[in-house]
Amino acid sequence: MTQTKKYDFRVVEDKTTWTCQITRRQSARKIVVSKSQKGFETEAAATAWGETELKSFLENLVKRNERKAIAREERNKAAEDKEHAADVWRAARDEKAGSESYSNDSLDYGSDE
Repeated sequence: MTQTKKYDFRVVEDKTTWTCQITRRQSARKIVVSKSQKGFETEAAATAWGETELKSFLENLVKRNERKAIAREERNKAAEDKEHAADVWRAARDEKAGSESYSNDSLDYGSDE
């Protein structure tokens, strides 16, 4: 199995100008363009833009992932607290139901005699 980068950039020539594309490997066979810039005069200019833009793109992605991780932790903590409160409530309900004794003597079934 080959190891490839998830994010990369490629430079494409369009007749007289150059285009740089930030790409993402979606699957083993499919590559998606995440960001693109057209109209570069030289390949070197397009490559320079691609390198700087890829770096900033990845930094933004890391920040976004950190924000989502914090939100996920808060969401999981809230769910755990809610489940704990429900468990406490169920235990109190079961304890209350267990302390009440029901007597079968008070039931009057005439057909059982």
